Amino acid sequence: MGFRAPACDRRADRMSGGAMRSLATLVMLWAVAAMALQAGPARAQGPQSVADLADELSDAVVNISTSQRASAQETIPMPNLPPGSPFKDFFDEFFNQQRPNGDTPRRRVNSLGSGFVIDPDGIVVTNNHVISDADEIEVNLSDGSTLKAELIGRDTKTDLALLRVEPEKPLTAVTFGSSDALRVGDWVMAIGNPFGLGGSVTLGIVSARNRNINAGPYDDFIQTDAAINRGNSGGPLFNMDGEVVGINTAIISPSGGSIGIGFAIPATTAARVIDQLRRYGEVRRGWLGVRVQTVTDDLAESFGLSEPRGALVADVTKGGPAEEAGIKPGDVIVEFDGKPVPEMRDLPRVVANTAIGKAVDVVVLRNGEEQTISVTLGDLDEGEKLIAGNSSDEGDDKDGAMPETLLGLELAQLTPEARQRYGIDESVDGVLIAAVNDDGPAADKGIEAGNVIVQVGQEPVSEPADVQRRVSALVKEGRRSILLLVANRDGDMRFLAIQVEKGEDENE
Repeated sequence: MGFRAPACDRRADRMSGGAMRSLATLVMLWAVAAMALQAGPARAQGPQSVADLADELSDAVVNISTSQRASAQETIPMPNLPPGSPFKDFFDEFFNQQRPNGDTPRRRVNSLGSGFVIDPDGIVVTNNHVISDADEIEVNLSDGSTLKAELIGRDTKTDLALLRVEPEKPLTAVTFGSSDALRVGDWVMAIGNPFGLGGSVTLGIVSARNRNINAGPYDDFIQTDAAINRGNSGGPLFNMDGEVVGINTAIISPSGGSIGIGFAIPATTAARVIDQLRRYGEVRRGWLGVRVQTVTDDLAESFGLSEPRGALVADVTKGGPAEEAGIKPGDVIVEFDGKPVPEMRDLPRVVANTAIGKAVDVVVLRNGEEQTISVTLGDLDEGEKLIAGNSSDEGDDKDGAMPETLLGLELAQLTPEARQRYGIDESVDGVLIAAVNDDGPAADKGIEAGNVIVQVGQEPVSEPADVQRRVSALVKEGRRSILLLVANRDGDMRFLAIQVEKGEDENE
């Protein structure tokens, strides 16, 4: 038995020069790997400090204070005093004294918010809800000075507003970055005026993108866990390059304080709106002239789609761009101006962001085939006026008939008497739904008596027999559900897919 260590030393002495070099290389690689393992967790911890970035950007963030002159009676209730009370004359004088012009005394109601400077000459961005209904707006700078602000323009659909102040010297300004480049997990920093405390800095990450919180027609919010509280509204959300990637505008909180769920308007959306407010004092949006709905799983099956996608055209505005171009109810818009439309809610945003008067290609799915239609976009403001002013069409005078049951619906002729009984608008034509069977396939679709079937399988119908023939034809084609275009009493239309009841394929 011998001691092993000396034997190892002797083997090392006998190693060739090439083997020694290989061993040295392995040692170096091990050292590099160890350094990488040590560096990895440090990167995962995020930036060690954002002090320099906060110091650089804080002067561009401002506090917004507004005041509204409210009547004293609107805020202080008149006490209920018994007749002959010695205090009655005092309170009568307090509440009812008149100014020379006849107005009652008014007091200030104040509110606070945040904003940021985008032009050294005094252009400030904030939320519309921060300054709405304000009689006076003031911008409080980081140096403690206060400037009167003028409203340049506002946009209620995206909750943005643009202000102008006249500073004595150029202000510190910030620029918009690309919110499209943000990834979930990226670090972001919010600066604002929570609870009126003044410039406060919070740090977090992008928790999610493309959030729809039903705040407006163009919801596409950035969600962040950076602390956002009341008073942060209108303040900027920065990336780590010091660019504004969002405008803080909403939180979800049962208590009114931050619970780590805040929402910011993406800079990509805000930059275009702000540019138009600056140029025109208003936002000019493209208009297609359609009313769309979501393509659900059962609707996708009815259209022969392998999965739900696109925006289903439920109605086309008379005299609008879509009607003039040939888009029809029942078309599924899957692409607009070269951009795919994955979901219904994507279409309004892309249309609104397209220039008025631009000719765009719209790809629709019609009768199982894709078609490309060229549409020249109109002005959304003009379109809303057109919709409001469209006159009603005359209905058909047809004789009544006994209801016929189909798809769990009792169908009848749409007569003048039926229009009057259910209050159906004269613009609606089709087959009357007289009743809905509680245990039928249409019972859970929200259909009501007084609704009208306008189309079956994307073909118009005018009497119950038309519905029967069309359903039978579709069942013979192998359809497991029937696509109906149904109008309510006011003429608002939507598509519904109704499962075929057993035995209905035998009707002819």
